[in-house]
Amino acid sequence: MTETRKQDTDGTPGPVAARRPGGRTARTRARILDATLHVVARDGIAGLRYEEIAELAGVHRTSVYRNWPDRDELVNAALLQYSGTVELEDTGDLRHDLVDYLVALADLLSTTTGRAIQRVIQSARENPEVALPVDRIFERRLARLQQVVDAAVARGELPPVDGYFLAELLTGPVHLYVSRGLRPFTRTEAERITDVVLAGLRHTAG
Repeated sequence: MTETRKQDTDGTPGPVAARRPGGRTARTRARILDATLHVVARDGIAGLRYEEIAELAGVHRTSVYRNWPDRDELVNAALLQYSGTVELEDTGDLRHDLVDYLVALADLLSTTTGRAIQRVIQSARENPEVALPVDRIFERRLARLQQVVDAAVARGELPPVDGYFLAELLTGPVHLYVSRGLRPFTRTEAERITDVVLAGLRHTAG
């Protein structure tokens, strides 16, 4: 371990202070998690091999085993690390915030991370260990959406609505657009979806 010797204020040598570890370790762990998502996105959880993850991450296989001896724990860690990639902001303009969120969601679903999450979701119900991080991701997003919606309701922008119901109405079309890949999902599509959903909620509450 590299050591550095500090000096006291009078210029005399002070006690030896070890350089804090962690930077290299954190980068190694991040590369392993990135590689995990890449493999899951391509092959699913069943095709996950530690040897391939280590090769993609540029580390020794023992580094993967040492940090995550269990395969499901590795997948969980990879998903949870990237679960906050898309966040719903609250600027005080619900329509604007929802449109931004849908655009960001579409961008995420088109990435390796997004594809990995979709593959895991497909197999989550068959594996309780893997279902846990998936549920956490959805719970976190749903809680945030409900918070933003409640604030909009308080401002008079929207009638009271269940966050889960609103999330299904908004995000369902985004998933279809991206999965089919017939046309790009643009801000125009996000605006149309948001306007139709919000108009429908206001009309049915009237």
